[in-house]
Formats: sequence, structure tokens, C-alpha cells
Amino acid sequence: MLTSGPRGTKDILPDSVRVWQYVESVARDICQVYGYKELRTPIFEHTELFLRGIGETTDIVEKEMYTFTDRGGRSITLRPENTAAAVRAYLEHKLYSGIQPVKLYYIGPMFRYDRPQAGRFRQFHQFGIEAIGAAGPQIDAEIILLAVSFLRKLGLSELRLLLNSVGCPNCRPLYRDKLQGFLKSKLGEFCSDCQSRFDRNPMRMLDCKNTGCQSLSQGAPHMSDCLCAECREHFNGVQQLLNAAGISYDLDPRLVRGLDYYTKTAFEIQYSPLGAQSAVCGGGRYDGLVAECGGEPTPGIGFAIGLERVLLALEKQQLIAAHDDNPDIFIVSMGESAQLQAFKLLMQLREAGFICEMDHMQRSLKSQLKLANKLQVRYVGIIGEEEAAVQRVMLKNMQSGEQELIDYNEVQHKL
Repeated sequence: MLTSGPRGTKDILPDSVRVWQYVESVARDICQVYGYKELRTPIFEHTELFLRGIGETTDIVEKEMYTFTDRGGRSITLRPENTAAAVRAYLEHKLYSGIQPVKLYYIGPMFRYDRPQAGRFRQFHQFGIEAIGAAGPQIDAEIILLAVSFLRKLGLSELRLLLNSVGCPNCRPLYRDKLQGFLKSKLGEFCSDCQSRFDRNPMRMLDCKNTGCQSLSQGAPHMSDCLCAECREHFNGVQQLLNAAGISYDLDPRLVRGLDYYTKTAFEIQYSPLGAQSAVCGGGRYDGLVAECGGEPTPGIGFAIGLERVLLALEKQQLIAAHDDNPDIFIVSMGESAQLQAFKLLMQLREAGFICEMDHMQRSLKSQLKLANKLQVRYVGIIGEEEAAVQRVMLKNMQSGEQELIDYNEVQHKL
């Protein structure tokens, strides 16, 4: 008998679901304020979408995707992220024909074959934002502000925003040459992954999590020294807008993010109390992705927030508020006619919006009262054969201990 789920997955039990629902409600509320509409894409897509969209040199594509061949012989992949899927939906449904930019958000599960650890799972959940169609720095700043505001509304205050520009196809060749020139003499000392990236995408070597590789790449040239005039103006514009909004940030020249589609603005938000796994949000601009997926050249920017990581942060900082979802009333019944009337009263009260429970296990009177105590109900309504005969219920206030015999139609008013 199977008694555990697959490694890297986690059941979200009823006591935890309410916290997830709270976090998701905060996300939905702030998206409404900022004018973003929800998008729900399939959990699996054609593998080619991620090969072209994410980039074949990324860890996600090379090592982490859940890919299989379906019964029709098609290569299918469980979505490892949702930006490529959002762009596919943008093109398939001609969202570009409406008001621009198209402002979308999503909340849902993603899948990566990763090493499970605190706040990281193989099936994990993201809250993400995509804004497609606007090229100016204003939308970059808006996206960043939305992410910061979401985390702050949850109560997280020790946030660090890291910012960088990863350039564009016009200025990246110069940086690529400089970076390869710096790394070439030490290439044999890098890990095998970094060595394979040297020719294909040397910027990804700066994103390696191997501490030895990080040490070897210290002192590497900065992309900021190679930015073209357009990228430099755009990046300066983003910083000016963040300054105007009073948002503090740190420039991090090593921040390149782990996906090949990023251009210009790249950012990450860290929550330091989480320690080594402090990143809770990552995002950036992807001006070439729509064209890569078959559309006209169209700018875009977005972010993704790992909800497991956010919930871990809320738990560590004791920011999860107590929630009272105890029943308003537990109806105790004894005898066949009493049970029928208790069930009818229960349904009437539920229709009126009250949280109600009754015994479904044929317990004794004493056991039913014990169960009502465990459930921490506000009231207990007792219907025995005598009460049933006169269409009344003994209503007991569990806090004050007061009780009175009342008609069924008075119970709702009392509650």
C-alpha cells in the first residue's frame, strides 16, 4: 500500500489551506488594484514551447523538466514556469488586438525535477505577473512595485530588492566577448555545466550556484559597462521611477536570472530571514520572447513569486494570523424523530449562512456534547424526543452556560 506521495511533493491539508487562500486573496486583491486580469493556462504544454522560450542552455531545460511522450507521439512537458505559456496564450487568442499592454496574472502549480529542500518542491506554486506590449520603463517600475506591495501587505518587511540590466541583442555581443576573455584562462577550473555554457551562453556562468564557480567569476566585467545607449537610458528610467516611489534597491551586476529570455531589466526580491534560500521573487523584461514564440516583436515583462517560500517566511516570522472557523452551532439529537428534525433545522441554518454541525456517528448524548466542546462551538442545540414533540430546541450558550428552550424559528435570530 502506498502511504507517501512522490518525493518533492506535499499535501496541503485543511488546516493549511486557509493560509494559502489568504495569501492568494491578497494577490488577487492587489492585482485588481493594479488592473491585472487572471489567466489560467494548461498544466502541460508542447515541449518545444519551453525549449524555444526558456532556452536550451538553462538548468530548467537541461535538467529539471518533466517531459514525456503522450499516446499520440507528441512530446509534452509539465509547465516548469508560466511566462512562455502566457505568451503562447497571448498569441493563440490574439490578445494583442485588444487594449495594450495586456496585463495578466496567474496562480498555480509548476513542476521541476529539483533537489527538494526547505521552501522548494518538485511540484510548487507560483503567483506571477505578465505585462505584454509596453516598452517603456514605467511598466518595469509598476511590476516591481506590485511585487513589493504584495509582500509588504503580507507583513514581510525585511525585503531587499536587487536590480540589474542584462542588456539586449545590440549590446550583449560586446559583453559576451569581454566576459569570455575574462573567463577563458580559468575555464578548466569551472564545473562541467559552466564549461558547456562558455560558448553557448557565458552570462549563465555568473548564475551558477557552485561556490567554486562563484569564486572563479569574481571580478568579471559588468554588463553595465557594455550597455548600449537605449538600454542605459531604459535602466536609468527604471531607477528614477523607483526613487520617485520611495523604493530602495541595490544594484547587483551579477544578477542575470536563470532564464535565457530576459533582456534589459532583471530583478530579484530577497527576504533575509530565510537565510540561504532568501529569494522570494524574481523577474525581468523579455522583449524577444513573443517573437521567439512566433509572434511579431513585442516587449514584455513579468515576475514570479514562489508561494511555498512566502508561506515559509510568514511562518518563520509568526505572521500567520489565527483564524476562527469554528461552527456557530452543534445540534445534538437523541431519538429517530429528533434526528429528523435536527437534520431539517441544520439545513435551514446552513441555508441562512451559519456554520453548523451535527453527529453522523450515532454517538451517545455525552459523546456528542464532548465533540461539541472539541469543535469549540458557540452554541449547542439539544433536541430529544420531548423537544421534538413540541417543535423546540434547548439552546445553550457555551461561553456563558445559559440555556433556554425556544422554537425552531427563533434559533436563527439567536445566532
